Amino acid sequence: MESFLTTSALPCPALKSAKVLCFSHTLSSKSRDYGQHCPNMARVSVVSLAGVRSQLSKVVHSQQGRRLQTQILQIAPDITTIRSLDWDRDRFDIEFGLQNGTTYNSFVIDAEKLAVVDASHEKFRDLYLSSLNGQIDTSTIEYIVVNHTEPDHSGLVPDLLHLAPNAIVVGCKVCIQFLQNLVLHPFKNMIVKGGEMLDLGKGHVLEFVMAPNLHWPDTMFTLDRGSGILFTCDAFGMHYCSEMVFDEDLATIEPHYRFYYDCLMRPNARSVLTALKRVNGMDFGVIATGHGPLITYNIAEMMNKYENWSKQALEKQVATVAVLYISDYGFSDQLSQALARGLTKTNTMVAMLDLNYVDTQELIECIGRCGAVIIMAPPSSGPAIKALSTLYAAVKVKQPVVIAESYGGDDEPVDTIMQHFMELGMASPLAPLRVKETPTEATYQQYEEAGTDLGQLLSQKKVIQSKKKGMPMNVSKSIARISGGIYVVTAKKGTSKGAMIASWVSQASFRPLGITIAVAKDRAIESLMQVGDLFAINCLEEGNHIHIMKHFLKRFPPGADRFEGVKNTVAANGSPVLIEALAYIECTVKTRMETSDHWIVYGEVTDGNISKSAGHTAAHYRKFGDYY
Repeated sequence: MESFLTTSALPCPALKSAKVLCFSHTLSSKSRDYGQHCPNMARVSVVSLAGVRSQLSKVVHSQQGRRLQTQILQIAPDITTIRSLDWDRDRFDIEFGLQNGTTYNSFVIDAEKLAVVDASHEKFRDLYLSSLNGQIDTSTIEYIVVNHTEPDHSGLVPDLLHLAPNAIVVGCKVCIQFLQNLVLHPFKNMIVKGGEMLDLGKGHVLEFVMAPNLHWPDTMFTLDRGSGILFTCDAFGMHYCSEMVFDEDLATIEPHYRFYYDCLMRPNARSVLTALKRVNGMDFGVIATGHGPLITYNIAEMMNKYENWSKQALEKQVATVAVLYISDYGFSDQLSQALARGLTKTNTMVAMLDLNYVDTQELIECIGRCGAVIIMAPPSSGPAIKALSTLYAAVKVKQPVVIAESYGGDDEPVDTIMQHFMELGMASPLAPLRVKETPTEATYQQYEEAGTDLGQLLSQKKVIQSKKKGMPMNVSKSIARISGGIYVVTAKKGTSKGAMIASWVSQASFRPLGITIAVAKDRAIESLMQVGDLFAINCLEEGNHIHIMKHFLKRFPPGADRFEGVKNTVAANGSPVLIEALAYIECTVKTRMETSDHWIVYGEVTDGNISKSAGHTAAHYRKFGDYY
């Protein structure tokens, strides 16, 4: 059994009385009041568990030297969470860096019929199974509920089935199909549909809600009607690792919540709104997420954010692109998400389809309504390669097509796929995206930038038209009289580097010294300037800035080195510093404020230097305020 060394008292605000918060509202165009107290809660049996202490295991180290730990806490009568704390994980799928690691949250419902809801990452095999065995007799598990089959949640399902060979795996149809490829031997299963229920006894009745594409096609939510807990796996989660089980520190976790949404959920904004409608009227006081803290203090605010962000994404959309990927093959899913992230930065909506499981008619209809198509290279055999034949017949003349490698070991050659489209009269606005080695931060950056480039190409005409319909001429000219300097903002995270010309830069505070920068949402460097990230501001010198400005203003191919041909060194915080800069300032991102088309990034100054004390920063003069 695992030796638990540390205990800490953790509040469970939703469990302090027999009342629980509930999600119950009527649809409207205004913000909804999620999480009101419901007057009729007779069927929700939650009692006070205030003061229940969590158990922290010993910290062990992975082969890479990273700290791993488990945390156990009873969050409701008969329900315990086992959180796998991945303290030092520094990249997760398409996110270039995680400032605070991540968690993988699993749940045990100790009812008359013992159930486990979601498992954990296989790197936690020993820790997780030891923690689980310390709570229950694993051989008596009757149900394993799988809300989502991505390996960080289902990696230990085969181990659970080994311990409890008679357990029934519960999931949607696509989920069970995925798991059959993971487990590789027959297992008992129960395919459920939306609205169906499973009675575990002791008042714990599970109701299943289909939530496909959040962010895989296999996703579902599970509501335990007895405890008022909604298990959502990836949805409403965040990559944030701490001993804080619940969301009491909203100010700290909110930036991570937003970044997670932008990376994984915004490309599926329409599916987010559909899922919210499906849980409309359900009573719950805890959202038991698969990553990060469980939500109970701020249910109303957090769910309103998902709704508002998704509505805004749909309202601003200027085009739609079909992104066709292959689940559980190489890096197809992760790389396609990077492409989707880049597209959504330009207000381009994404329709993601899994070529392993997509219906032929659905594929044809999707291609017909999309302005462009991105195809992740499928394996040379299997259902995905067969779907390409349908795709060749469905694409329209002059419809932009982009081909990208999946790095799965058996990719259909991208040149072969491209040749088929060329024979049909198609052309690609971008060269095929190739992966020569296991994807790194730089690879994900390349794919995200490719998505952004394609989105900008599709939206260019509408953006120009919107600017022509902009502010009155006299207002535009007056705003242009606000002066600005000319700077190059640089950042580095892992193997990813970025740079941009900036003029909307200003000192914002004295103590501590702080600076704000306006960063357009579709800038490549924006992904490297999240809360906690490091960057540098290079001040260009008047009379010695034109050549540098021209260099960084040119359009770079996806993944290109912005600093090639430019003399630079490295600042103490790792950011590139231009040798010809008049001065440089090193900063750490502390907070970000969103506007309609820019992020206002506030950074605290940590260091800096000047090369020419008599020099002056180059000035930037504009004629109109609705252009840079």
